[in-house]
Amino acid sequence: MTLAQFFSEHKNVGIALSGGVDSIYLMYSAVSCGADVRAYFAKTEFQPESELRDATEAAGKLGVPLRVIDFSVLKDKNIVKNGADRCYFCKRGMMEKISSAAHEDGCEIICDGTNASDDVSERPGFRALGEFSVVSPLRICGMTKEEIRNSARGAGIRVWDKPSYSCLATRIKQGEKITQEKISRVNEAENELFSLGFSNFRVRLGTDETKLELSKKDTFRFLKNKKKIGKMMQKYFDLVIVEPEARE
Repeated sequence: MTLAQFFSEHKNVGIALSGGVDSIYLMYSAVSCGADVRAYFAKTEFQPESELRDATEAAGKLGVPLRVIDFSVLKDKNIVKNGADRCYFCKRGMMEKISSAAHEDGCEIICDGTNASDDVSERPGFRALGEFSVVSPLRICGMTKEEIRNSARGAGIRVWDKPSYSCLATRIKQGEKITQEKISRVNEAENELFSLGFSNFRVRLGTDETKLELSKKDTFRFLKNKKKIGKMMQKYFDLVIVEPEARE
């Protein structure tokens, strides 16, 4: 099945929009195929403002109505205790709110940006999608991440090469309680690194130390700005260990 065939069968869709290339390309495809599209962004403490900006920009350019839905993940004890099933509870809460809003708006089907390259067996959050009958057209149509990026580039989508993003909760060691203070420190540090031109990195907060994981490209940038970055990181963390080329 192709996306054109999928959207010829499903003309009234709600899309769970994340701000990443997958869901944005899915939204673009739905509009291009003539579907009646609405988009939904679940705003939580685990996402930086840049994700909402990218989602808002993309929806605006395509003329798609976007509803931003507030979901305070830090009020859910199953999420903040940060166990192995944290992602499931978080995704379930988000999809419950998105599903409710989409059905309220008359959407016949809810779609997300899961693609054929995603290993759903390793992501407990995907279990929640089935509980709310969320459909993944990119996965159904066999589109891989590489194919999506290439297609998005051809379509002129600005975020076509945006690195895959995982929420801020993944920066905190599993089993360590998630707090607003921890999330804020990581978010502010990552925002400063983004402002310096870094793109594919992670700041991971451990029990005794913080790790800065860099890609090869960002490793060179770090070496050129080592003192400046070291001073900046000290504002947020006591001990920082740099892991060069830890990310592809």
